[in-house]
Amino acid sequence: MRKRHVGVAKPVKKGDSTVGGYQKKAQELQATSLQSAMDTIKLLEEKLTLFAQKHKNEIQKDPAFRAQFLQLCAPLGVDPLVSDKASSGLWGKLGLGLDEFYASLSVRVAEVCIATRSSNGGIISVRDIQTKLERRGTKFNLGGQQRIKVSEEDIVTAISKLSALGSGFRTLKLGNNTMIVSVPTELDSDHTEVIRLALNFQGVVTLKQIQTETKWDQPRCQRALDLLLTEGMAWLDVHKSENYFWFPSVWRQGI
Repeated sequence: MRKRHVGVAKPVKKGDSTVGGYQKKAQELQATSLQSAMDTIKLLEEKLTLFAQKHKNEIQKDPAFRAQFLQLCAPLGVDPLVSDKASSGLWGKLGLGLDEFYASLSVRVAEVCIATRSSNGGIISVRDIQTKLERRGTKFNLGGQQRIKVSEEDIVTAISKLSALGSGFRTLKLGNNTMIVSVPTELDSDHTEVIRLALNFQGVVTLKQIQTETKWDQPRCQRALDLLLTEGMAWLDVHKSENYFWFPSVWRQGI
């Protein structure tokens, strides 16, 4: 008796009409799905345009509303920060002025970061930058509106445009605080944890405090501190034979 091999499919011949039918059907479904997705995106862009036209003043004047509007744009891959005036595109027609506003803001933020590197090692809080811009009386124009109030979200958005250029600027989240790093130094999780602890201890920590809070051994703690000291992100102060590590970028935040 001839044995049957269970589960072995019949060989498919090249040019089989059944296979060709499946391929054709798959191509039709793919084309339909692609067109459906494109139609959906087009509809959403139209609705987004109407929304922007209706709430133009709120977008320009209210930082919180502006941040929410940018969040609406993100899933569609629509970037109102890129000027499209040359081609009279969507954002150019709306005249929101977001591209020029964020371009100007990113330059001012970069100036503050660079000017303070010698004192903080290239790491500074978004809140501190906001305060410095206000103290300088820096003026920003948005759609003809002078003296636009700049929010922390605006600053983070401006930094995202700089980081896209590969300039070394990036944000670092430490609890409820957002920091801006403006140097190419790579900070791993140990470095950021030490900075976070410094923030909790009003900007200054000891080696013993780091060991107690993290449960790390002394060599691991010291390795993290060594890089931060070398880069100028931390300062060493010896008092009564004990080392205190000050972090100028966060000590004001902890008070």
